[in-house]
Amino acid sequence: MPNMPNVKHKAGFVNIIGNPNVGKSTLMNAFVGEKLSIITSKAQTTRHRILGIVNGENFQVILSDTPGIIKPAYELQSAMMDFVKSAFEDADILLYMVEIGEKALKDEAFFEKIKNSQIPVLLLLNKIDTADQALLEEQVQYWQEQLPKAELHPISALSNFNVKNVFERIIELLPESPPYFPKDQLTDRPERFFVNETIREKILKHYKKEIPYAVEIETEEFLEEEGIIRIRSVIMVERNSQKGILIGHKGSALKRVGVEARKDLEQFFDKQVHIELYVKVNKDWRSDSRQLRRFGYQS
Repeated sequence: MPNMPNVKHKAGFVNIIGNPNVGKSTLMNAFVGEKLSIITSKAQTTRHRILGIVNGENFQVILSDTPGIIKPAYELQSAMMDFVKSAFEDADILLYMVEIGEKALKDEAFFEKIKNSQIPVLLLLNKIDTADQALLEEQVQYWQEQLPKAELHPISALSNFNVKNVFERIIELLPESPPYFPKDQLTDRPERFFVNETIREKILKHYKKEIPYAVEIETEEFLEEEGIIRIRSVIMVERNSQKGILIGHKGSALKRVGVEARKDLEQFFDKQVHIELYVKVNKDWRSDSRQLRRFGYQS
């Protein structure tokens, strides 16, 4: 990422919003250069608001990946949408991400907020590698009419097309400010958060139907020793039937999740990892305000 000589230091909050599954997490990880947000083909993968920090000599970009915008159906989803609302409140720049063929946000009120935003809005038209030239031109015209005040940038987050140019534009738009975080910091999240998210990613990858959405992970133990990190995590489900599916025949399904999570975490922490996984039933946790506060979804 570029540094900017002979200028004062710039810093600010750049918040990424959009419908589920448009590539927000892929874009954030491309900017940060680390896998901070979990990425799967399932919608509603991101549940929390995750900050990724990109530092240069004269700038600090604080990126916020938010859950995809949905009409909430239960307490957990309402809490997820509260994270999106907060992203409007502290942004210096908004990145509104849409994909080829999309028409509008699933929540009209959020769309109106973007339309009337007083801060710079970069409209990122993602997945352009899936469109021919005629469709691309039609989409560009459509979005320019929808959001005339926004700057439109066609990109492909997955293949890194035009991502660098967008990042350079972000730096140009940042306000002058000292850094908000230490310059060697990558994220505002603790290690246990990334353990939980890595395990959840593997569950999203390997299980179908309601299982991935009924799951929450709690890392009860994270012990960093000289040559190894020892982790013990509990996977919460809502019903006994889900517990059986998660564990699988003779524990084979749960073992696969553990092996894949360990490999990713060893890469992330650059250290040997030993991980133990357990499954517990925590009835209807998604609709329980007390439980949601415990898991960090509500203040």
